Parts: sequence; C-alpha cells; structure tokens
Amino acid sequence: MKFIITFFTVLLLTASALYAENYPSGKAILDAIDRNMTSENRIIVSKMVIHGRRGTRTIRSKTWSEGETEAFTEYLSPAREKGIKMLKSGDMLWTYSPNTDRTIRISGHMLRQSVMGSDLSYEDMMEDPELSRHYKAAVTGKETIDGRPCWIVELTATTPAIAYQSRKLWTDRERNVPLKQELFAKSGKLLKRLELKDVAQIEGRWFPKRMIFKDMLKKGKGTEFIIENIRFDQEIPRHIFSKAALRK
Repeated sequence: MKFIITFFTVLLLTASALYAENYPSGKAILDAIDRNMTSENRIIVSKMVIHGRRGTRTIRSKTWSEGETEAFTEYLSPAREKGIKMLKSGDMLWTYSPNTDRTIRISGHMLRQSVMGSDLSYEDMMEDPELSRHYKAAVTGKETIDGRPCWIVELTATTPAIAYQSRKLWTDRERNVPLKQELFAKSGKLLKRLELKDVAQIEGRWFPKRMIFKDMLKKGKGTEFIIENIRFDQEIPRHIFSKAALRK
C-alpha cells in the first residue's frame, strides 16, 4: 500500500513539474508584451470605422502619445468631425470642438461614454496601460487563434484606477501580441471584446494594424480601428501636450 501511495505521489509531482515547465509565468508574459508593444512615445495616423445600426462611418485622426499619461488626438476627417481635439494629461481629459469653440473637461462617469457613437469609450481611447504595472497574471491554458498558438492569460488589477478590473488575453506565444482580449468589470461582467488583426513587424516589433472593438452591452457589429501609419520613439514637442494646443 505504501508503494502505491509513493508511486502516485511521484506521478503527481512529475505532472506538476511538467506543467510548470510548459507554462511560463504570467509575469514573464506580461513583461514580454510590454517590451514588444510599449514605447516611450508614438505617433499614429488611423481611421475608426464605426459599424452602427444606421450604417457605417469612417473617421480619420492623428494621435501623439507619450507613456501612459499624455496623449493628444486631432480628428482629420470627415468635415463634420474635422478639428475636434482631445488631450489627456495625467488623469485629466479635455475635448475641444471648433464648432462651439469650447473646451470641455471629461471626468467621472463621462469617461465611460461612447466616442462619436463607436464601441470605444473615452477611457478606451486615452488608456494604453503597461500591463505589468497594473495587473498580476496567471497562465490558464493554451489555444489557437487565427492559426497562431497562444497562451491564455487571466489578469487581475493591482491598481484601483485602471478602467478594467480584470482581463483575459489570448497571447501569441512567439510574437508577444495579444490576439484577443476580453475586458471585465469588477463584478465579473464582460464589457468589451477586442480582436487584434493584421500583425506586422514594424520598427523591430510585432504590432497589430487592425483592431476590432465590440461593446458587449450594445448592439451592432463593432468598431474597427485601423492604423495607417505608426512611428515609435519620435521627438514630440512638449507644447503638443498642453491645453493651448487644443485651440491651435
């Protein structure tokens, strides 16, 4: 009897060792994602394709961002949205409309409102967190997404100010890009689903050129965010991240 117990104990220990060997730590995966996808700053020209119940609209914009705390977006087209600007500085967010010549601070529950009828909120537009700074992670399995082997990683927030208290990632095991994300409220309710497509090597890193956001609380086919041009680690004049830039 003692031999049987010892035999099964060895089997369990061996299985545990194999599991630990085959599954990297959640922290290692988050660190790899951050090294691949974050940068000191970036400049992006993109278009947002909103698939609404009444049809499809396309809005082009240019965004300058630095770290997690500063970002400036100017809408380029169509004519109705041209000249609208958004500024994030620290935990403050302002929008400027040339039609009314007014600057409005967005705060509190307003941050969760839709941007121009899209599936993205103001929080989504302005938040680009370094995952390893705000979440702890556990690897829970493997799956294939779009033909790519992925780790399934479950994230739990360690900082209260983050927009989503938990996330589930399907991360490309070779390219360190999350190909799919599910974003949850503190209650555990699924709020958003995000698919990352057309991953390409840009300036020595793997990066998605098309992202599909779906607000799970509203109807519609979602919103596509398509990157037309992106440049990393550029020299950005400091005046861009100022309220004065909103009116220029």
